[in-house]
Amino acid sequence: MTDTKTGAYTKTGDALSRLTPEQFRVTQENGTERAFTGEYDKHFEPGIYVDVVSGEPLFASSAKFNSGCGWPAFSKPIDNVTEHRDVSHGMVRVEVRSKHADSHLGHVFNDGPRAMGGLRYCINSASLRFVPKDEMEAEGYGAYLDQVEGRA
Repeated sequence: MTDTKTGAYTKTGDALSRLTPEQFRVTQENGTERAFTGEYDKHFEPGIYVDVVSGEPLFASSAKFNSGCGWPAFSKPIDNVTEHRDVSHGMVRVEVRSKHADSHLGHVFNDGPRAMGGLRYCINSASLRFVPKDEMEAEGYGAYLDQVEGRA
């Protein structure tokens, strides 16, 4: 949750206790939800997606696209995303984690739409919380409104 005095995003025991078993498995145990089962795969409402643990802003709806892969896909992060080499499951991939809470989010691939930069951030819905555009200001995300203005 956000410390309103410092603006820092952190992982707290209280935040972890509010996670569903699936959210905990994905974010804390590096899990992956089954393809086409996540809440945000086919979700295209204007707003931003934040870390379900810390609330740190991760992706804007204006960067979301339908990749057909079964998970929410974004062309770029807003901020607060780190990338790490992942050699699990006999593959070499780039894992994506949240910067402050260190939540596992998913992976990034270089097969995204060229017109949007060529990247595909393939993200687990269970690691995200969506904040609708009309609630962003009230929830403290007003600074990011310009990143969702293009979406109707």
